Amino acid sequence: MFREAKVVVIGGGTGLSVLLRGLKKFPLDISAIVTVADDGGSTGKLRDIFEIPAPGDIRNVMVSLSKVEPLIESLMQYRFSQGILEGHAMGNLLLTALTDITGNIVDGVQALSKVLNVEGNIIPLTDESVTLMAEFEDGTIIEGESKIDKENKKIKRVFYKKAPKPIKEAIEVIEEADVVILGIGSLYTSIMPNLLLPEIQDALIRTKAKKVYVCNAMEEPGETKGYTASEHLKAINSHIGKNIIDAIILNDENIPEDIQKRYEATGVKEVIIDQEEIEKLEVAMFKHRIVEINSKGEVRHNSIRLASAIYSILLDWEYCC
Repeated sequence: MFREAKVVVIGGGTGLSVLLRGLKKFPLDISAIVTVADDGGSTGKLRDIFEIPAPGDIRNVMVSLSKVEPLIESLMQYRFSQGILEGHAMGNLLLTALTDITGNIVDGVQALSKVLNVEGNIIPLTDESVTLMAEFEDGTIIEGESKIDKENKKIKRVFYKKAPKPIKEAIEVIEEADVVILGIGSLYTSIMPNLLLPEIQDALIRTKAKKVYVCNAMEEPGETKGYTASEHLKAINSHIGKNIIDAIILNDENIPEDIQKRYEATGVKEVIIDQEEIEKLEVAMFKHRIVEINSKGEVRHNSIRLASAIYSILLDWEYCC
């Protein structure tokens, strides 16, 4: 008998949107828990003025899961180029308005999700305005998500200036999930902000769901320079205080030498798959050809390839069909 697997995806930034854009094409019951820690650009300005959770990552997730005409998608992503609205994305303004109308961002997201015919359930991590902090290996501490990667120092940990309360539904969907997926995206500023709250940590430890981490194919300047695949896992585990990851999805696509050299010129390289260290963590490995080179010569995950890889794993685990 066919059933849709309950899949919870946790993250933020463009990486989460890429993954969801592919997953929505498969028969899955999708919930996305989205970070609201961004404090840069349009989303940061609106957060500060209206004292609301940052809407930018939520907007991107909405667009990736929506089933609307391309023109509506373009409208959501449209940025004003002049005047007092310069830099603001239309979708951010709509989310801000609906948050004010409904009284909170959760109801605002649900309202706009209906308008955009969103496939899946979008859950902001919290309905509070939050400030992400980072402590570096040299002991220095910085305030603000948008500033963390600009320090270009090795990060020891990230934490909230004042820990918020998570949305209750975020806890519930984790507890009821078949699979929880972390990633893709910036490790410390897109994924970690969702994992810092004790209630989320407890839910991840309690749930019977398999926890899967989608590892970035390339190191990220200012966040994971020099990190191997196992070091990504260890960073997640250290923030939670327990080894929780059951499986890791890794890129098995050969990256052209000229592209690798271009990245090395910026000080980063392909993430090394240190298999023995991963095995020591008792984490299952799945290698798939999941990246492509875009027109700018950048290594990016292909949404359909990645979603296909995840769906094939779900079939192997007998979570669907």
